[in-house]
Amino acid sequence: MSESTHTGNDPGQGDQADLPQIPGYRVLRVLGTGGMSTIYLGEQRSLRRQVAIKVMLPEALTDEIGRRRFENEARTIARLEHPHIVGIHEVGRTRDDGLPYYVMPYLARGHLGQRDLKGNEQRIRATLRALLSALAYAHSRGVIHRDVKPENVLFDESERPLLADFGIALHRGYGSRVTSTGTAVGSTAYMAPEQARGTEVDFRADLYSVGVLAWEMLTGELPFKAADALSMAVMHAQDPVPRLPPPLRHWQGFIDKSMAKSPRRRYQDAAQMLAAVDRVPLASTNLLHGLGKRWQPAVAKLRKLPPMAWVGAVVVLAAGIGLLSRSGEGEHRFFRAQPGAVRTSALPSPAAVGGSVTGSPDDALLRAAPESTAELLVAQGEEQLRAGRLTAPAGNNAHDSLLAAWQSDPSHLRLAPALDKLIEAMGREAAQRLGDGQVTRARELVAQADRLAAATARKDGAALRNVRSRVLEAFGRHVDRAGRSFDRQAALDAIADADKFGLPARDVAALRARAQRIPSVGDVLPDPSGRMQLVRSGDDLLAASMRPVSRGEYSAFASATGRKETLCRERASLLRIVARRSWQTPGFEQGAADPVVCVSWQDASAYAEWLGRRHGTRYRLPSATEARQLPAGDGARAVAEWARDCSGGCGNRLVSGRSWRGDQGTRPLDASRGYDDVGFRLVREP
Repeated sequence: MSESTHTGNDPGQGDQADLPQIPGYRVLRVLGTGGMSTIYLGEQRSLRRQVAIKVMLPEALTDEIGRRRFENEARTIARLEHPHIVGIHEVGRTRDDGLPYYVMPYLARGHLGQRDLKGNEQRIRATLRALLSALAYAHSRGVIHRDVKPENVLFDESERPLLADFGIALHRGYGSRVTSTGTAVGSTAYMAPEQARGTEVDFRADLYSVGVLAWEMLTGELPFKAADALSMAVMHAQDPVPRLPPPLRHWQGFIDKSMAKSPRRRYQDAAQMLAAVDRVPLASTNLLHGLGKRWQPAVAKLRKLPPMAWVGAVVVLAAGIGLLSRSGEGEHRFFRAQPGAVRTSALPSPAAVGGSVTGSPDDALLRAAPESTAELLVAQGEEQLRAGRLTAPAGNNAHDSLLAAWQSDPSHLRLAPALDKLIEAMGREAAQRLGDGQVTRARELVAQADRLAAATARKDGAALRNVRSRVLEAFGRHVDRAGRSFDRQAALDAIADADKFGLPARDVAALRARAQRIPSVGDVLPDPSGRMQLVRSGDDLLAASMRPVSRGEYSAFASATGRKETLCRERASLLRIVARRSWQTPGFEQGAADPVVCVSWQDASAYAEWLGRRHGTRYRLPSATEARQLPAGDGARAVAEWARDCSGGCGNRLVSGRSWRGDQGTRPLDASRGYDDVGFRLVREP
């Protein structure tokens, strides 16, 4: 809860001896005291005018968070010069104690909580317009008030409402220790659900509070009533928005949207809410009320008709109303909004946020200020950006709107961040199009982003650098995908147009170098299992061992796993019974580098699985088709090789290639036995 701002109520004279000494001012008495500061009534000696002076308490000065909040409030108010925001005259420190203070206008007419506006819808509308105009101005400068309540809406001598007390305002440049992110700050009776939960809030939290104020002004009471602050916060977070009494039901839609539980369902900015105030129908007491001055003569004549003539007259009048609503003219034209049109009354203008106000107070509040061209275009561009209309369709896209806004007023406060968001969004879409293979469209988007950045003095900005980074990453992903498939040419083709995207030459050169390093068919590849060669099998690429698995390599596997020897090629011979053959004793001399033989298909598959786990790579036996692409065995002890293909219900597996026993072609053999002229090799999948 922020402390109450001065309202003109005099709590007492106070001790004159304790009044602070402030150069240029005569401090008269205490107006109010809060947890962090005291507000005094003073007189500015040079101008002979009464002022309110807010002085920080000595004990609060030792509290870093309190001190920074006080300074935050002073800086915030000093930035906001608006006819409906309490201004600031001076900032300084007291003469004796060095306490921070700032000087404000003295507003002696009280606050909104002391006004009974029930039944005065014209004054309620005027007050809402004033507050929303002030919030639109504050929000455009990145300031969220976070404590909009009746006590912070003060009135000057001309009964003009002014928004006050920015002590807990949140704005860019201050950390959570100052703004208490994660803590519920504000007044729970007017607090948005997300604010009550202590989560991050944005400008829409202020709009929720204005909705609560609108309800209170209309009905004379709060929408939710509870015995304590916690219960009140729970009601705001969970209970449905209550229903207005029948005479005020024309406000229900406005209230429902203003007080929606989810910020996404509320008005998205103060300008949109301001336009909604103007669309709320005027209160009517009968069918003929509120039709406008042009209908008054007809109404007067209608009252003089005999009772039986009323039926026909009402039919004619209803038809006239229908024609009026269809034509879009008259006082009720707000019932139809043209698709894609921007409602000009929804946007704040320089006059609305910073101009002078003349005439009577009610006239000044009710009079709609003209919007600037830049403001209209920025608001339109922001909406188009949210809708994803970046560069199309023609005449209704964020690119054209924001570029026109720049040409109208390049200093507009919301324009720079909107342009950066647009350029970033164009970069994201360009990267997505590249990923989908739409190279031409991606190049057009990058070129448009580059031209927009150049036209709006953002050529060296972070947004355009991010566009290039995203595009470079998209090209890099193309290279990586091609690399995983060992397809060097595909990588080179994918980045053939990279230099047409305005990327730095060194980055394009680095991409091409990466692509060139991708292995191609016939290249020898390093591998934990030994050297492999990249071969093509049909449309597929795979890395294949350049030689069969050796006796020494299989020995390491057998030792590590304890795998038993497989029966090797029995023949009807007594010698085979006496001297069994195995991979260790195949019947002839072998060295550690010779191909291992007398191993079954199951042995070879188990070896591939063991080696893959050991090196984190997937190995397998080649298919018979793939085996035909591999280099044939040679030497005096050349061996045929196991393939992974099934035969005979997978009890048999195919063996392919020429062995020292002769060229027997591809043939099925028992997968559970070993053969003295059959070994195996491995392939590695990409």
